[in-house]
Amino acid sequence: MKLFYIRIGLIGLLIWFLCHPAFCEDITKTPIEKSDATLDHVLEKIEKKYAGAGFGVDFEQESTLKAMQITDTASGKAFFDHPDKMRWEYEKPDRQLIISNGMSLWIYKPNDNQVMIGKSPDFFKNGKGASFLTDIESIRTKFSVKINQIMPDKSYELKLVPLETNLDLAYIFLVVSGDTYDIREIKTCNSYGDETRIMFKNMTFQNNLAQSMFTFTIPPGADVLSLDEE
Repeated sequence: MKLFYIRIGLIGLLIWFLCHPAFCEDITKTPIEKSDATLDHVLEKIEKKYAGAGFGVDFEQESTLKAMQITDTASGKAFFDHPDKMRWEYEKPDRQLIISNGMSLWIYKPNDNQVMIGKSPDFFKNGKGASFLTDIESIRTKFSVKINQIMPDKSYELKLVPLETNLDLAYIFLVVSGDTYDIREIKTCNSYGDETRIMFKNMTFQNNLAQSMFTFTIPPGADVLSLDEE
């Protein structure tokens, strides 16, 4: 198995995500930006729904790099569990896996038999990569939140602005069903004007997701690229 050590910056990894469709201390909750009973009600409903069981969902993704005027689309399935566990299975246009167990990150491109490995906290801190879905209360602790608009179908569009300044994540829009409080859409935007929009459907909550889904065994003969920033 060939082993290559490549220093890849965080911004480079996030751009790679866009172009290739493919935590123990007590935290005092930050007051939400708008002391609005409706906003608090929506957040409580979201927390109640997502704080317990893990879930699986089908997704469609649209990613735009503003400077290059490039838009890519992708689709597949995703799974989320507590704490900090994610699995993104890209099916179209190319197969690709992005897996995190909360500590380690694996990105696998089977067509190239290539694996990129790194440390999850380095790349998913402060809600990047939709990681807040694995710790839903972080919406309150890590973001300033407001209701951006109530849509014609009575869905809520929430705007989340990170409390810590970050060029890679300027803000997030969440579209939440006004009936079920399912998160139907996530749009992330960075300071460069790049956007990633993810639409969810067929969401299924499960109490006992197999933990083997959130780890990865490197295939024999795979090229391994290190994402370590040190």
